[in-house]
Amino acid sequence: MSGMPTASNSSPRRPTTGSALLAVLWLSAALSAIAFSLAVTVRGETERSSAALESVRSHYLATGAIQRALLYMQWGRSYKGPDGQALYYTWGAPSLRFEFPTGSAEVLITPESSKLNVNLAKPEEIFSLLVALGAEPERAQTITQGILEWRTPIPGALQEAPEQLSFSPAPSFPPRHASLEEIEELLLVKGMTPDLFHGSYGRDGEGRLVARPGLRDFVTTFGAAGPLDVNTAQPAVLSAAGVSAEAIAMILERRSAAPFRNQDELAAMFQGAPFLSRLRVGGNAIFTLRATARLKLPSGGLSEDRRSVAATVKFMGRSYDEFYHVLRWYDNVWVQ
Repeated sequence: MSGMPTASNSSPRRPTTGSALLAVLWLSAALSAIAFSLAVTVRGETERSSAALESVRSHYLATGAIQRALLYMQWGRSYKGPDGQALYYTWGAPSLRFEFPTGSAEVLITPESSKLNVNLAKPEEIFSLLVALGAEPERAQTITQGILEWRTPIPGALQEAPEQLSFSPAPSFPPRHASLEEIEELLLVKGMTPDLFHGSYGRDGEGRLVARPGLRDFVTTFGAAGPLDVNTAQPAVLSAAGVSAEAIAMILERRSAAPFRNQDELAAMFQGAPFLSRLRVGGNAIFTLRATARLKLPSGGLSEDRRSVAATVKFMGRSYDEFYHVLRWYDNVWVQ
């Protein structure tokens, strides 16, 4: 009918502007979170890669320092100045320092004669050394007994069943009853702990974190049971060898100024001392060289990060073609 209103077939439109804006805001927030997470990840990976690169460069710098030190030691006896002094290395010197275009490195030269030979040391020396390193007397006695049992041979008829002679009723690792070939075998001795062997970290009187060396830094399987090198032997080793506390203090004070150059200087300082026969100047043929390197920063200073490597080397006689032979190489040594 004309004039009558008609119903519309379409419903009124709902407002969509607010929901669209809210969706855009949520999407922006999500993209921002993703971008922030990606930036943090990229920054972390960049820093990690930079640290890895610096570690590799420090490693090769330390390796090069050991190689240069070996070369200087080879030249030490051949090249001398007008005053007769060695131009590159004086045998008996405890360290060498090198400056490279990319950084600096210090090489500590330690003869194995500055350590106790674990296969030949007296029981009282081993016990005294363990106590000096912080082991309780009871534990030190147990370890000393274990070392003696490990290195003491038994009659051939009993070698097939060494556990029958073990001090402990049921040892996890029966003793070999033979000389220790590697220092790491001490970890199998009854009573030994990783902290006592490898060392640990503690706090000094001012609360600073300091490294505590382990037994492995004071004993060796190389060399003889002869006198100790007075220029490099550690106080704990000197004490275990019977050197008095007063004499050790005098040795450390002298070493801080200059190393002992010959046996006469040592004899003049400790005339008639009973422990004098346990000391000498210099080592035998086997040395451990430990290099610690630090990279040079663009500002000219040195990085705080350090990397150390070490090598145990035997210097050969003049009748050999090679000047030295590397017995062991330590690719990753804890930094002192």
